Amino acid sequence: MGIKQYLSPKKIAIASITFIAGMLFLGGTNSFFAYTNQTAFCTSCHSMQINLQELKETVHYKNASGVQATCADCHVPKAFFPKVYAKIMAAKDVYHHLIGTIDTREKFEAHRWEMANSVWDKMRNNDSRECRSCHEYQNMDLSEQDRSARKKHARAPMEDKTCIDCHAGIAHTEPDEPEDEEDEEDDEVGKGRA
Repeated sequence: MGIKQYLSPKKIAIASITFIAGMLFLGGTNSFFAYTNQTAFCTSCHSMQINLQELKETVHYKNASGVQATCADCHVPKAFFPKVYAKIMAAKDVYHHLIGTIDTREKFEAHRWEMANSVWDKMRNNDSRECRSCHEYQNMDLSEQDRSARKKHARAPMEDKTCIDCHAGIAHTEPDEPEDEEDEEDDEVGKGRA
């Protein structure tokens, strides 16, 4: 077999078309991720306006250095496969908005505890991976922190703590834990005795 057989016009055309199709697919995927990572896209559902307003009140949105964290910075991993998984899981938020589970502020608030815990559990399981793309214990200048933060940040890695263990509610209102029905009944009984 000569080299001409390997480089026949048909094989070159197929290889070229495959290469171009692959590049278009990768470009399309990258464009999709870039578009859906924009805060404007994330908050286009009116139920997410609640989160946007909360974010605007934090140092992650406006600060002296001018560095702003977007929705994707905190909720979408940088690595490809975890990013794809996060995008697939985010579809459930759109689904719940469309079917009316969280389409009003009242409904959103009713589910806030459950939604927040889902995010916190994910962050505990991945050692607050998205936080660490900006914040890393070994990069902290502890001498610039107040005494309490310096002490806690120095101990956290040794105690196997991750960012979310202390910073739940850092960018959004931390929800109150719902009372158990038994606790509510006990409160009512206690009030009746008073």
